[in-house]
Amino acid sequence: MRIDKGPEPIKGVIFDFHGTLVEGGDAGRWIDAALRRLDEDGSPKPDLSADQIAGLRAYLDQIWQHAHAIDPRSERDLSRDRHWDVFNRTVALCPGVKPDLIAALYAVMPDQWLLFDDALPVLRELKSRGVRTVVLSNIGLDIRPLLDRFGVSGLLDGVLLSYEVGLVKPDPAIYARALEVLGVPGVQALMVGDSPRDDVGGVPLKIRTFILPRTEGPVHGLGTILQMIGDGEIL
Repeated sequence: MRIDKGPEPIKGVIFDFHGTLVEGGDAGRWIDAALRRLDEDGSPKPDLSADQIAGLRAYLDQIWQHAHAIDPRSERDLSRDRHWDVFNRTVALCPGVKPDLIAALYAVMPDQWLLFDDALPVLRELKSRGVRTVVLSNIGLDIRPLLDRFGVSGLLDGVLLSYEVGLVKPDPAIYARALEVLGVPGVQALMVGDSPRDDVGGVPLKIRTFILPRTEGPVHGLGTILQMIGDGEIL
């Protein structure tokens, strides 16, 4: 009689960055930070009505969904210049927003990102269990300074950024690179992300995939990963 041993143990976890480990922050606070930057630079205050500010806030809250219409293949994440260009063209579609404000919004954008409250505890627990971890992000910016600031860098075994490796999710090739960093086969890896479009590219490599939809508040539900892996030793 055949005995089913069940799935392979999870020995490596691949994390998306934005929307998974960090949230984008409040769009209103983002606008305020950009306005302060313009004031500090001596630039004139944008002539925007209350309705235009409210429209910009709502638009920025979905900025990367809007960017997908301009850049459906995520080519913005292949270089810093493309990243800025797509952001610039996307925000310029919002009524009344001028180039100075767009530049200020881009400059202060990373400062608005906040680590989810459950990210550090989960990463620490994974490390204590001997589970290797890597961040795999479609992004045109170097996020390592942010990871340092959040206290995350020392808990990771690697960081793979699309603009550095010349590949973007969901291309399975970038997931293969992540497996190389982890040093585990696909059947022993778990991908954790927020995009049902970009974060499922590891499935052909037999990487189990866990999609966390957008949540409100500082806790994102990352603790579920520990339940999937099991308590104590790697099961």
